[in-house]
Amino acid sequence: MQGILYEEESAWLFLLVTVVMGGWAGWMAARAVARGWRPFWQCAAALLLVAAAVRFIHFALFSGTLVSPHYYAIDAIVVMIIGTVGFRVTRTRQMTSQYRWLYEKTSPLTWRERAPVSGEVG
Repeated sequence: MQGILYEEESAWLFLLVTVVMGGWAGWMAARAVARGWRPFWQCAAALLLVAAAVRFIHFALFSGTLVSPHYYAIDAIVVMIIGTVGFRVTRTRQMTSQYRWLYEKTSPLTWRERAPVSGEVG
């Protein structure tokens, strides 16, 4: 996998910087966007910036390549996956707690409209 997913000598550096640090930063950025009730495209833009910061950490601390479309794409994919999950978890929590009479949680990432109560008009 060395050379395909990461350029450092150790997979541990990839896991630490990209998955743990970048994933945490992506989760928190996506959570912040969702909590502000902003649309997902703003979350995607923020996550691409987080991926650029992850690439810079690889460059500054571990002598990685700063301008590498291949490794930036890998970092961006990992950060986008984790960030998207964070966005959906937060948005699901918002929709089902603030509008609990309208929506119910179907999974940690989804919600649906509540079924009308029998005898209710409308």
